[in-house]
Amino acid sequence: MITFLRGTLVESLPTQAIVEVQGVGYEVLIPLSSYDKLPPPGKEVKLLTHLLVREDAHVLYGFMTIAERELFRLLIETVSGIGPKTALNVLSGMSVAAFRGAVANGDIKALAQISGVGKKTAERIVVELRDKVGAAGAWEASSEARGLSPEDQRVNDAVLALLALGFKQIEAHDAVRAAQAMLGTSATVEELVRACLKKG
Repeated sequence: MITFLRGTLVESLPTQAIVEVQGVGYEVLIPLSSYDKLPPPGKEVKLLTHLLVREDAHVLYGFMTIAERELFRLLIETVSGIGPKTALNVLSGMSVAAFRGAVANGDIKALAQISGVGKKTAERIVVELRDKVGAAGAWEASSEARGLSPEDQRVNDAVLALLALGFKQIEAHDAVRAAQAMLGTSATVEELVRACLKKG
């Protein structure tokens, strides 16, 4: 399995990039979200990849962030009827945080507006991914919309970590705020989470 490519970006289009790694040019299919983060051609780039082997082709999909690749894999491996092309459309149509929020809030209308998705597929995405995205998705989406200071971002990340550990949203938020009051505003995410778990 090819897990990433590091090399020179030779060419980039909104749907694909060509990366030269030690004299070999790799064609990688990418979503728009990754295209926006690519450096100019001629510069070094690292693309996280997912290799799909079919009878007639080996296709490399590339992503600039772990979150993008994780969502791509979640879509193609979990949601029936979604293939790599539609998964790339989803990533091109909205940010990972917005997608998680839409799933958590059951916003079928927003998902159905993505090219190649439609109402039926949007409903299937919500049904099949809601448990996997859950409260953390809604919290992440709302915090992204607010635009946070570094201090608030640490609080937000600590809350997300607690949600992933099974805390309810209100108790997670209260616990992190209490931990921050005790440890001070410069406390790291790890320190905040550890303090909350000790109290719990």
